[in-house]
Amino acid sequence: MTTEQTTPASRTAGSQTLARGLTALKAIAGARDGLAINDVAEVLGVHRTIAYRILNTLSDAGLIRRSDDNRYRGAAGLLQLTSAAHDAIRAAALPVLHDVANDLSSTVSLLVREGGEAVALAVVEPRGLSYHVSFAQGSRHPLNRGAAGLAIQASQPPTSAESDDVRNARTNGYAITFGEVEPSMYGLAAPIKGPDADVVGACINLITTRKEVAEGAVKAIIAAAERISGRLA
Repeated sequence: MTTEQTTPASRTAGSQTLARGLTALKAIAGARDGLAINDVAEVLGVHRTIAYRILNTLSDAGLIRRSDDNRYRGAAGLLQLTSAAHDAIRAAALPVLHDVANDLSSTVSLLVREGGEAVALAVVEPRGLSYHVSFAQGSRHPLNRGAAGLAIQASQPPTSAESDDVRNARTNGYAITFGEVEPSMYGLAAPIKGPDADVVGACINLITTRKEVAEGAVKAIIAAAERISGRLA
């Protein structure tokens, strides 16, 4: 009798604690300057004592660390989770990238956010062309430069400090830039989202030397981002 009455409540309490822990972890991982305990308590809507217990649990698991400024930031334990997430999105994106690269006769790539940078997780070049733009997988650039950086920022929740270019990219569903990452190159990017519109901090990006190619590929790149999002579901 006692077991039957307490088990559902225990499960509910455990689920609530797990949900709070995951929310705190996401908030800390997404904060460039980390979060103080009061920030975490505010995000969770709980007293700082509860937030402190959750933060201690995440710290003990090696997922976050408390810095000298008493702010919590991501720790090395996140790398394993990040690697698994990258594997999943790369597998979902590659078939789409190959289709788009060949359809548009342009180099396309999957870029993900790592801290304050956009990193090329996969690069696909079109088949059968004697000339095409090429760049290396693993290359990176600051998030505040280029179409990919704008698209990745636009996939995040709005902030008061974001630029008009980020706001426009969020409204339009894409961003186009010229010469911001590589001289004389146009970039076109659209944000990728996960199941139920979860933010995954990624985008599909096309690079070309021709303005008409970038502008003419907008619908195709947005559609490709939506296809990848669907494959993550």
